[in-house]
Amino acid sequence: MSYISKTIKKGITLHTIKTEKYKTNLIAVFLTFPIIKEEATKNTLIALMLKRGSKLYKTREDITNKLAEMYGASLDSGIEKSGDNHILKFYLESINEDYLPKKEELFKESINLLFDVVFNPNIEDNKFNEEFLKQEKYSLEQIINSKIDNKTMYALNRCIETMYEGKPYGIYKYGYVEDLKNIDAYNLYEQYKKIISTCKIDIFVSGKNDDIESIITENKEIKKLNEREPYFIKNGEPSNKNAERYVEEKMDVKQGKIVLGIDVINNEKDLRYSAQVYNAILGGTANSKLFQNVREKASLAYTISSSYMKLKSNIFIRAGIEIDNYEKALNIIKEQMEEMKQSNFSDKDIENAKRAIITNIKNIKEEQDIEISYYYGQELSDIKTSIEEYIQNIENVTRQDILDVANSVSINTIYFLRN
Repeated sequence: MSYISKTIKKGITLHTIKTEKYKTNLIAVFLTFPIIKEEATKNTLIALMLKRGSKLYKTREDITNKLAEMYGASLDSGIEKSGDNHILKFYLESINEDYLPKKEELFKESINLLFDVVFNPNIEDNKFNEEFLKQEKYSLEQIINSKIDNKTMYALNRCIETMYEGKPYGIYKYGYVEDLKNIDAYNLYEQYKKIISTCKIDIFVSGKNDDIESIITENKEIKKLNEREPYFIKNGEPSNKNAERYVEEKMDVKQGKIVLGIDVINNEKDLRYSAQVYNAILGGTANSKLFQNVREKASLAYTISSSYMKLKSNIFIRAGIEIDNYEKALNIIKEQMEEMKQSNFSDKDIENAKRAIITNIKNIKEEQDIEISYYYGQELSDIKTSIEEYIQNIENVTRQDILDVANSVSINTIYFLRN
């Protein structure tokens, strides 16, 4: 496997992951720009509308038929919030030409179809299709309203909203129902033009083809794109300075949800590695202190875990509990954080944590989309690290590094969803 990143136009980067491991080629286009509350809903609608049809393939049915002709290729899209950026993601997966019954330029067809969808939308009279937009606005309203259905994710999002209230990272990635009424086919197209002319564009290709660069640079849609100073955020705003702010929300729930939003206050560049090991020991694995002490020994939680978000330097502890057990569970969670500060964890804990993290790192190479996400993450963080270097950096974390993290964390927000 080899990974090469190359600027093909200012602000537009081609990333090739040459590998013979898979029978498919996976092509991805990521459009990256700062997330703004007033524009978040429009951005999500744009991703939905682009999949509805392009200039060449006017309807979803046209696209589906074309994908079927391409030996069952698949097209997908998504919306992400990464740091203070909004990202529209588009993927097309097709069979590698070596496995076709006869010689065809399937890779070129795949590129042409994906780029037509992303860069050549179905626009008539300077507007998106009004009927399609009406349908997608309804779909998006259902998506936004359904965020309350998954109580675990809802609680996490509410904690983040509190920690980053009034800041970009606190914005809900799909947008807001109240903004839908002011979006029409005209102003949505204006937003699309703004994005496509200013955003950072990353094109990823994972697969076996040798002529990737020439096919992409000769594509007519790429030729039409302007050079740009890519407008995205590398270092976003920190969380609001809270000292254990407590937020309680009542809802008709049978199980309480606790989320602790924790700031890791340390500016060391290599903090991400020691923070990952700290997090794994605290709550990132089934051997972790939180899992063993809160769930297994005290039987106070149905589920409990922690996760480290490196772009924002936060750790989030999440637990599902009997509502009456809130005080007991919270006290033991805080005790385990204090235990970490006192170095009350074993060498075996460190070894198990590193092994779990390294296993996940090695799995990056086992899925094309995960590998693409890994290299894209480096684009946003502006730190280039190979998978082998990543593993070595985890191996190099010492007990003192972990203690440095333990003594730099502080609870920002405690969110409790109860009945």
